[in-house]
Amino acid sequence: MADTVLYEVSDGLATITLNRPEAMNALNVATKVALREAAEEAARDTAVRAVLLTAAGERAFCVGQDLKEHIGLLAQDRETGSGQTMSTVREHYNPIVRALAGAAKPVVAAVNGVAAGAGFGFALAADYRVVADTASFNTSFAGVALTGDSGISWTLPRVVGPSRAADLLLFPRSISAQDALELGIANRVVPAAEVRDEAEKVARKLASGPTVAYAAIKEAVAFGLTHSLEETLDKEDELQTRAGQSEDHTIAVRAFVNKEKPNYLGR
Repeated sequence: MADTVLYEVSDGLATITLNRPEAMNALNVATKVALREAAEEAARDTAVRAVLLTAAGERAFCVGQDLKEHIGLLAQDRETGSGQTMSTVREHYNPIVRALAGAAKPVVAAVNGVAAGAGFGFALAADYRVVADTASFNTSFAGVALTGDSGISWTLPRVVGPSRAADLLLFPRSISAQDALELGIANRVVPAAEVRDEAEKVARKLASGPTVAYAAIKEAVAFGLTHSLEETLDKEDELQTRAGQSEDHTIAVRAFVNKEKPNYLGR
């Protein structure tokens, strides 16, 4: 894994850190490959019970595609006729979003600065966003004559509604942390100096919780957004049966009856 992305697992929490602060954590090819590998490893590792996605530096969470590298790759495409540059959506962005949004465990994003383009998309792929009061969001895509990617066409309308999502995509602009909170993009806004610690606190709380139930909650919410009430009721029955058969459920009930704090195992 390239050093542009750092990966660490501690006490059930996988921390993924974008590590190109000098480039505002822009996504060059090496970073995209490393982020994909880290996100997929965190989703796959059964010892990981929650994921924290964050970034180095104070200026940016991730400003999206590294346009300096991108323009060179576009020039190569024109010379060779290969058209390979835009395969990055299929090869990198889509797998990253699938891993984050589809992980059977909670994902928390610590948005420490600007989140633009794919960086905005990755933040939205998380289940919970702790945002610095100095941070901002920008869809950016139309500003460089592109449509949305990194899942933003799916996540943003579900967070802010389709009409507002179309407005933000058609007319890219900076969205302050406070506006993001009001729109539902941010779950919590904290002073910039506290964002990493606060996000880690949230992530560690989730990592020590009933992981099977959290996975079911993620699946149920995603399912319910695109299915009928009857289909969703059936899905709830299926998922509740799974959660009810977990060791954590028995632990939780026993602890409740005995007025004790449960010690979840994540299974």
